[in-house]
Amino acid sequence: MSRHRNVRGYNYDEDFEDDDVYGQSVEDDYCISPSTAAQFIYSRRDKPGTFAEPLEEEYGCEGTDAAAADCFTPTPQLTEVDRAHLNSCLDQMREVLAESIPEQTMVQAVLDTKFDVQKALDLVLSQGCKQNVKTKNKDAVILAKTTKGKTRDSQSARMESEIVPKIAKMTVSGKKQSMGFEVPCVIAEENGHTNTPQKGLLPEDASVASGALEVVSKSTPSPQVVQVSEEQNMVPTPAKKSSKAKPQIDVKAELEKRQGGKQLLNLVVIGHVDAGKSTLMGHLLYLLGNVNKRTMHKYEQESKKAGKASFAYAWVLDETGEERERGVTMDVGMTKFETPTKVITLMDAPGHKDFIPNMITGAAQADVAILVVDASRGEFEAGFETGGQTREHGLLVRSLGVTQLAVAVNKMDQVNWQQERFQEITSKLGQFLKQAGFKESDVAYIPTSGLGGENLVTRGQSSDLTQWYKGKCLLEQIDSFKPPQRSVDKPFRLCVADVFKDQGSGFCVTGKIEAGYIQVGERLLAMPPNETCTAKGITLHDEPVDWAAAGDHVSLTLTGMDIIKINVGCVFCDPKEPIKVCTRFRARILIFNIEIPITKGFPVLLHYQTVSEPATITRLLSVLHKSTGEVTKKKPKFLAKGQNALIELQTQRPVALELYKDFKELGRFMLRYSGSTIAAGVVTEIKE
Repeated sequence: MSRHRNVRGYNYDEDFEDDDVYGQSVEDDYCISPSTAAQFIYSRRDKPGTFAEPLEEEYGCEGTDAAAADCFTPTPQLTEVDRAHLNSCLDQMREVLAESIPEQTMVQAVLDTKFDVQKALDLVLSQGCKQNVKTKNKDAVILAKTTKGKTRDSQSARMESEIVPKIAKMTVSGKKQSMGFEVPCVIAEENGHTNTPQKGLLPEDASVASGALEVVSKSTPSPQVVQVSEEQNMVPTPAKKSSKAKPQIDVKAELEKRQGGKQLLNLVVIGHVDAGKSTLMGHLLYLLGNVNKRTMHKYEQESKKAGKASFAYAWVLDETGEERERGVTMDVGMTKFETPTKVITLMDAPGHKDFIPNMITGAAQADVAILVVDASRGEFEAGFETGGQTREHGLLVRSLGVTQLAVAVNKMDQVNWQQERFQEITSKLGQFLKQAGFKESDVAYIPTSGLGGENLVTRGQSSDLTQWYKGKCLLEQIDSFKPPQRSVDKPFRLCVADVFKDQGSGFCVTGKIEAGYIQVGERLLAMPPNETCTAKGITLHDEPVDWAAAGDHVSLTLTGMDIIKINVGCVFCDPKEPIKVCTRFRARILIFNIEIPITKGFPVLLHYQTVSEPATITRLLSVLHKSTGEVTKKKPKFLAKGQNALIELQTQRPVALELYKDFKELGRFMLRYSGSTIAAGVVTEIKE
């Protein structure tokens, strides 16, 4: 019915009854008491004579003095002609003085000088000067605050004391210089401070005043107008450095200097569940002094209480309650330690087959690997035969670009350091690793005992071991790994491994820089969300740094972007050279041991860096020859185990990818199906 309301005859008063709070503050219900109001709220009606009191305090003058007179001298009765004359004079004075002098003062001056504009101007300015002299002490304090202790040379101070009104440059606490109209006083001389403008003159009025003053000076000999030279009054303001004009660092030279010249290496520890990975590395860290005795003693006591006394060293890396309770590593534990020539970022990967996606995330960020196998009878066979993780982990790390491997044959003390058992394990593994693509020269075998700490940091002392093993201990082997070539010259790329909210503004992302380098304050582009942000801080091994380069595991603090838009698996890149984003791409894959042949429309889980994305094999393009890469069969109906093939994949959501030929680190991926890895591949072509 609203369309037919009688608008003209409507009585609006009915809408606003007395009880309605329309038009009044909600806080009116909780008003202050009358005594408090009388104390703090000034009422001109109640105290007509007290308005000058604050002025007396402010200006140090009595009510009859200039400032008080401004407020209270009443305008005498004037004829119409005189009033017109007065308005004309006031207009002229306003052109010169702008808003710096109260109107009442100007009216009084015009009447005192019988409508002579020049004399009235002189009178007003001289009154202002007297007033400043009276209040010099108070002004000096204010001046000291505003100029922040900046002084000027005594020569210009002496010169200004002789000048009457003038124009000068003014700088207040490093802000932009603006022209200011000033009344010179003795204060500037006595205190040695930069001159301050007459009270009430705003910077925007200054240009008007300066222009007008030069006009007046042409018509009258006094007051003289002097243009103070810019050099005398210029106060240098510190230029704010823009983030764009940051000095470019020579990253390669800086990398060599960093960490005392030690090279960085990312190491992942892999192997079958319960092979002793966490215990081995936990004991290594303890022997290196990265874990103090007090903490270790606490872990020993707690693990005894939980009925897992042998897990004490594993607790160094298995930090969450669930991991300790179950006695199984679930997520990639990350820490750092140093060897004589290298700084190692250690990633302890889970061995259980349920957590292989986490293991792939860790392995994708590694340069070298330690494969831990259990030497005790039956245990090695369980891990190595079908269904065991030793084989799968070995294949995975090789497919993800790891070429150097140390095999730690753990729990050797349980077989009394038998050489026969050691050789049996190495021969079986050697054959498999050669098939997986590792060179024999890049694989080293080391007998160890994780729980006993034998042959970890120093060469084994046990007589059973020393009589037949003369090789390196585990730490020496880690130290002898060759660090890979870092892609520092390529555009910046960082794959997000974790996102979390930090204290303060912004949020943090962690991950490994795959290529390029980054400095604090740089702009970054996040793909696939296609959002830009700024890197406010960089943390490397829990220490804040100004820059980081390829190979570093960093934590970035980002601002200018919503945390909701970032997921694990996003890639941060250089906005000028962004990473490609697609849902369809072609790839060359190597198929592992599979039971079901792969056909068109086969659903898989794509593991790429830290991303885990459902995908479908939409086309089988060709089967390739293993060594030459030539096409042996076009458009095959299916793909069987051990074949090399060219396929097309379609993902459900966009993923950020790079071609293998451009970025080797960002061109590799794994395909899994129903809990097992079925293929490894490299990206050959990205479809829009």
